[in-house]
Amino acid sequence: MRTNPILIKPILTEKATKLAAENKYMFLVNLKANKYQIKSAMEKLYPVKVKAVNLYKRKGKTVKRGKKLVQKTLPDKKIAYISLKEGKLDIFPKV
Repeated sequence: MRTNPILIKPILTEKATKLAAENKYMFLVNLKANKYQIKSAMEKLYPVKVKAVNLYKRKGKTVKRGKKLVQKTLPDKKIAYISLKEGKLDIFPKV
């Protein structure tokens, strides 16, 4: 079992559901992963063919918490936009 998975979790937001109609999916990925590792992990985990992978790295925010207003920095995040050639993913819950 690996301690640092490449694909951490799918992102389930309103924007992600709109992109899913265009056969594009959003995943939270490891900060050290590159496009080739993400593509191979996606094809191993799901029975799909990946067309393209676009990455977006978001810097962590500084937030104030508590009565003394202690500043804390949230961690950085890396988001992958994965376009599929064929196939669909069933990751969204049925409402």
